[in-house]
Amino acid sequence: MSRSNSTPSRERIVAGAADMISRRGLSATSIREMAKHAKAPLGSTYHYFPDGKQQLATEAVRFTGGWVARRLRTELEEGPVAGLMAFLALWRKIVVDSDFHAGCPVLAVAIEEPPDDEAPPALVAAAEVFEEWESLLAASLRAHGAEAGQAAQLATLVVAAVEGTVALCRAKRSAEPLDSTAEQLRAIVAGAISS
Repeated sequence: MSRSNSTPSRERIVAGAADMISRRGLSATSIREMAKHAKAPLGSTYHYFPDGKQQLATEAVRFTGGWVARRLRTELEEGPVAGLMAFLALWRKIVVDSDFHAGCPVLAVAIEEPPDDEAPPALVAAAEVFEEWESLLAASLRAHGAEAGQAAQLATLVVAAVEGTVALCRAKRSAEPLDSTAEQLRAIVAGAISS
C-alpha cells in the first residue's frame, strides 16, 4: 500500500489512514494523526472527509480491500493455489517490511468495539471487503473443480487463517506463523481442486 507524492491528496490521505490503522487500530488513531501520517493538512482532510474519522476509516478499509482484491484477481487467473500464495506473500511482505508493526487495517477495524448497537460504516465496509476476498477465492476454487459449498467454506477458512496469522506474526515478531499456515493452506487448497 505504498504512497507517492504524486498521488492526489485525497488518495494519499486514504492510503495514509489505512497504514496508520494497520499499525495502531482505529480507536487509538485520531483523524489529526491520520492526516499527519499522510503528510496532509488537517483542513484538507476535513475537506475530503467532512464526516470525520469514521468516513476516513471507511474509505481506508475500502482502499485496502480494493488494493488486495486487484492483486488477488490477477494471481487467481493462474489458479487458486497461485492466488492463495500471492495473498499470503502480500501479507508476509507487509508484516516483515514494517518490522511486524503493521497488519491488516480491515481486521483492525473489524475487531473494534462498535460505539453502540448499530454497526458503524467502517465495520460494514470491513465485512464487505472480507466477503469480496472470500468470493474471489471461492469462484476460483469452483472454476477449478471444487464443489460450491466446499469452495465457499474453504475461501472463508483462507481469509480467516491469513488474517489471524498476520496477528500472530505481529505478536511473535516472526513470519514463521505465516509460513506454517501457508504450507497447510496450500495443501488443503490443492487437495480441494484435485479431487
